[in-house]
Amino acid sequence: MSKHSPAQLVTDNTNKKWSISLTAVVGLIFVAYKYILPSADPAVQSAFNAWLPLTSLGEAAVFVLMALGLNIVVGYAGLLDLGYVAFWALGGYVAGWLMSGFWFERNINIFGNPPRGMPEGIHLNFLLVMVAAGIFTAIWGVIIGAPTLRLKSDYLALVTLGFGEIIPQVFLNGEDIAGHNWTNGTKGITPIDNIRIGGAQFGPFDLAPKFLIYCLLAAAMIFLSLRLRDGRLGRAWLAIREDELAASMMGVPLMRTKLAAYAVGAISGGVGGAAFTTLVNGVFAERFNFAISIIILSMVVLGGMGNVWGVTVGAVLLSWINSTGLVQIGNVINEAAGTKINFPSYNFLIFGLLLVLMMLFRREGFIPEARIRMVMHEEDLDEVEFVAHKEGSK
Repeated sequence: MSKHSPAQLVTDNTNKKWSISLTAVVGLIFVAYKYILPSADPAVQSAFNAWLPLTSLGEAAVFVLMALGLNIVVGYAGLLDLGYVAFWALGGYVAGWLMSGFWFERNINIFGNPPRGMPEGIHLNFLLVMVAAGIFTAIWGVIIGAPTLRLKSDYLALVTLGFGEIIPQVFLNGEDIAGHNWTNGTKGITPIDNIRIGGAQFGPFDLAPKFLIYCLLAAAMIFLSLRLRDGRLGRAWLAIREDELAASMMGVPLMRTKLAAYAVGAISGGVGGAAFTTLVNGVFAERFNFAISIIILSMVVLGGMGNVWGVTVGAVLLSWINSTGLVQIGNVINEAAGTKINFPSYNFLIFGLLLVLMMLFRREGFIPEARIRMVMHEEDLDEVEFVAHKEGSK
């Protein structure tokens, strides 16, 4: 006899189907770009590179990683964070510091892969840098969260927005802090070491293996998110999200539980920032602007806040639209209509309209979490029950 409830069995079955489907999609993309497309017809190669370039797909995998981290903070614990880009910046600079020749006066190499002729600097292995980025951002998540998580709703959002603006500005102006160059200012840190895992090395143009690596990082975050959600800590997060006062009365330690959510979310953002640095072969302070926080938050809200698979789909779709989709769809429309509209320049207008339409007609997101869907449609259910009761009483 099964020890799991029917609802748990349905959830497990859903998770299994999504896992198999996403694994199959990633596997097909990797095989296509690694083994099939190099010998395919040039027209087919051109179409794939135009609509599904590996750079954009790798970027989408990194955004999945970061959106899942923000989903833990916003979707699980109900803490509105408008400064998530700060953790992306912190993780990116960890990779810049530990995988480049930036600290040229040092000569440290721990299973790293520095560019030929550039032994100076700190060169750690890619996996060690991912761990370091996660630990470093988790510490900063606790430092930032400790004084701010006592606030609620709008006040918390404003404070996180402030931190999200302060930290990138520190990096942007960090070329001379107490007489030391910490960030290289607007020039950024480049180039970044090639990824090395075991005996395999992947340079800037080895996009298919790097895409697979980023997908594995995202898969690890998916697994962690699902396990945390079903565990004791995840249930405590959901209790705080639903009713903070009731959760505290039931013995949930509010501050410690919120800090745990913020730290786990920060780890995901930091690892995502470090991974993105290896994708674009550099870390540049001007990339870390407020718009990135809004885009990642939009991925969570539009995909389905609190639902791991919904957030994953939302991150992939919005990332692809922002990097490639608007350009290609705009080209098709311009060719068909004979116009010359620059669709990418209207990306925030399109995102804004999409958010407005979603809030009007599908507030719970594309693939909503069951609890949030019930809350969103509670008034509709009450009205249906009232009408049914009225009809039954006649």
